Amino acid sequence: MPTTSPYTGRIRADWEQAADRLLFAVRPYASPRHSRIDLPGSRPSWSGPLSDGLEGYARTWLLASLRIAGARGEDPCGHLGRYAEGLAAGTSDPAGSPDAWPRMVGTPQAVVESASVALGLRLTRPWLWEALDDRTRQRAVDWLLPALAPSPVNNNWWLFGLTVAGFLQEAGIETDRARRTIDRALERIEDWYLGDGWYSDGPNRSFDHYNAWAMHFYPVLHAHLAGDRDLLDRYGPRLHRHLDDYSRMFGADGAPVPFGRSLTYRFAAAAAPWLGALTGHTPLTPGATRRLASGTLRYFLDRGAVDRDGLLTLGWHGAHEPMIQPYSGPASPYWASKGFLGLLMPPDHPVWTADEEPLPAETEDAVTTLGPTGMLLQSTAADGLVRLHNHGSNHVGDDEDPGYARFAYSTRSGPTHGDAERDNHFALILDGEPTRRLTADPLGTGPGRAVSAHTPHPGVRVVSAILVHGRAEVRAHLVTDAPDGTPVRQTGWARCDRTVTAQLHPVHGYATGVRRLPGGPTMFGETSELLAVDGVTTGPRSLFVALASLTGEADPAPVSTLADIRVHSPHEIHVTWHDGTTAVLRIPEESEES
Repeated sequence: MPTTSPYTGRIRADWEQAADRLLFAVRPYASPRHSRIDLPGSRPSWSGPLSDGLEGYARTWLLASLRIAGARGEDPCGHLGRYAEGLAAGTSDPAGSPDAWPRMVGTPQAVVESASVALGLRLTRPWLWEALDDRTRQRAVDWLLPALAPSPVNNNWWLFGLTVAGFLQEAGIETDRARRTIDRALERIEDWYLGDGWYSDGPNRSFDHYNAWAMHFYPVLHAHLAGDRDLLDRYGPRLHRHLDDYSRMFGADGAPVPFGRSLTYRFAAAAAPWLGALTGHTPLTPGATRRLASGTLRYFLDRGAVDRDGLLTLGWHGAHEPMIQPYSGPASPYWASKGFLGLLMPPDHPVWTADEEPLPAETEDAVTTLGPTGMLLQSTAADGLVRLHNHGSNHVGDDEDPGYARFAYSTRSGPTHGDAERDNHFALILDGEPTRRLTADPLGTGPGRAVSAHTPHPGVRVVSAILVHGRAEVRAHLVTDAPDGTPVRQTGWARCDRTVTAQLHPVHGYATGVRRLPGGPTMFGETSELLAVDGVTTGPRSLFVALASLTGEADPAPVSTLADIRVHSPHEIHVTWHDGTTAVLRIPEESEES
């Protein structure tokens, strides 16, 4: 193992080899003139196979461009020529060429892919763009220009136009229009910046990994490539602050917390830490940055993220279709290419030469409030496990999304899907079916705690609170205005990994027994199990309290020994932890501050 990489064993050469292996693996699936990469898969995306082929080109082109730019134009594997030919064929007239890419007017997904095409052209401009003939360049510009229109989707999509505009501006093409597009995109996302390094991905309190691999990634990288000091002074500190939190969302094994959507992008989660090192806007040392990024790459590659043909699968470890969104197709996982951003830094950069340093999750037990999101991180050094408690982030849409609707997520467990019993869920049981949690309305956070509310059924409100210490979790739910005798159920962690132990203990309001339920497949395995406690409502207000734990410690003590809990009223719970420290958890009326 390299002496500078005692944690991961990975050095820059390993990243270069990983990039080349991924790029060689997709070559057999290229169309005759290389404008599409039509990867095999069980189903196309909702945009259709032609769009999916463009996606295969665009996202692997981004990886090739990072590889080539990082080598200062050297291309011993011949990536550049293949993608140059694909650009010429893809931007040809669709009426006369089967190789032409779909236009953005009829295929909105092409707007997304235009950003990867343009960013790759920007990174390799001296070696590809400037070597093209005028006719090919003009066709490429004609294909890219529609991305400068207002975004058809009101979220991170605004940044795709910004990215295309950044390339055109640098190339001296439609510079005034490009400038207006950049200004408009930055103005739009400003409405969604809520402080402390956190954006909502649209006007809906959606907080997830898109903060790192989109909302910060595109503005900061554009400012860096443009040499725009004013923009970098504005957006760089936001990235720095975000990385304070984001670096704590990775377990000691390198896993990011599997929370939110598009999780099949996997090691794209390393993009923001690399970007912080590239621009100097990071709280992480160079050694800690590489340890985080290399740990994440190793985590996925060692756990089946690529199949026997070397292709990235739609899933987490291996393929896992239940977690995949309808907009994803066979080539979607190659947004993971962003995770190779570190190759832009030369071999003698400290990020490649410094000794690796431990992650925050490895150094001490910690509880971190994630700014204005209503989310809480809980990590334990003994097992390097990170848990995220969600009391404020919501899914885009009207359905219940397992990536957002659960009360808790961790680096060693994943949510159940479909008809399986919901993990980390509190529900009323109506007509034999558990109610849903569609939104988490935040009611406040504090030291080691977070509070939210949701409406599981018309006229019924549930205020939920979490209080954590070490590996212990106090989970409390105050149910208001449910009919007397309404059954309720609290479930615990869905466990596939037999090296972790999940525990759940009823404290107040529940019956004394704990049931073991089948949880179905998760991204961590084909079979899972979870624990559940049950109770019934009594009166207009019913309080339910349980102790929970997920730990990788060997032979852990029962969770009931971790805290002494005394309920003083439906709104006040006193806790004495096993180490003698105390806390009071207050469950507010919704009009109160928690």
